[in-house]
Amino acid sequence: MDNSKKSQSISNNNEKLNSKFKNRNMTSQRAQKKDTGKSKNLVKKINQKKESTKENEKASGKVSLDTKVAFKSKNIFAVLLVFVLTVFSVASVVVSGNFSSETAVTANISNTRIVQAKLASLGYFNDEIDGIYDSGTIEAIKNYQSDKNLAVTGSLDQATTTALGVTDNTQANTDLYLLAKLIYSEARGEIYEGQVAVGAVVLNRVADAGFPNTLQGVIYQPWAFTALHDGQFNLEPNGTAYQAAQDAMNGWDPTYGCIFYYNPRTATSSWIFSRQIIVTIGNHVFCI
Repeated sequence: MDNSKKSQSISNNNEKLNSKFKNRNMTSQRAQKKDTGKSKNLVKKINQKKESTKENEKASGKVSLDTKVAFKSKNIFAVLLVFVLTVFSVASVVVSGNFSSETAVTANISNTRIVQAKLASLGYFNDEIDGIYDSGTIEAIKNYQSDKNLAVTGSLDQATTTALGVTDNTQANTDLYLLAKLIYSEARGEIYEGQVAVGAVVLNRVADAGFPNTLQGVIYQPWAFTALHDGQFNLEPNGTAYQAAQDAMNGWDPTYGCIFYYNPRTATSSWIFSRQIIVTIGNHVFCI
């Protein structure tokens, strides 16, 4: 083969090879682009999945937190509810003492004072008459019930209140308390009849047109009784004063209707000496 033909053949072979390699390169580039596109899509999907996972975790965390907060709130509410109910139950016991559902006397300070005073006058109650239905009061009631062959409950049931002669009339009990206070502050050093007499004078004034028509009005009338001005009226009465007040309210009047009294050794008013004397009891002179 001559040189020209040989050169032509080599040139043709080179063109074929170049074309072949060019086609392969183009195919490779297309494949690479395709793979790159797939990779990008895959990365995008992975990222989207990650973002979705994060959102789910965040949402799950929020739900969990909300659940915990709700659970905690419910627990706090339950604890508060138990606390309130406990306080209410304790307060009910403190206010009502041991008064049962069949009690004949409403639990309040005025009524409890009367109960304590009754028990004190009978020798069952030795503590301060303060209107607090405490363990000392309950024990005194139990002792009274035992001696009277009543059901020993410590409660003021119908049988016990009837035996004690206690009323549920709050106004009457308040009046009894005020009258006992006046008797105690004005005549606690007097003989028993003299204490009842002071109570009787107060009640006689209530019935007299020249004085206020209520026990409270008579007691608090300006300058009517020294004890209201020297502070002695603030003292709490004892059982004897309560009993004297009760006897006066029951109608015992040792003064025979008197509306004034005074101690001739300490009185300074010339006017009081002009009153007609009806009876002298202890250190007091009773007059009209």
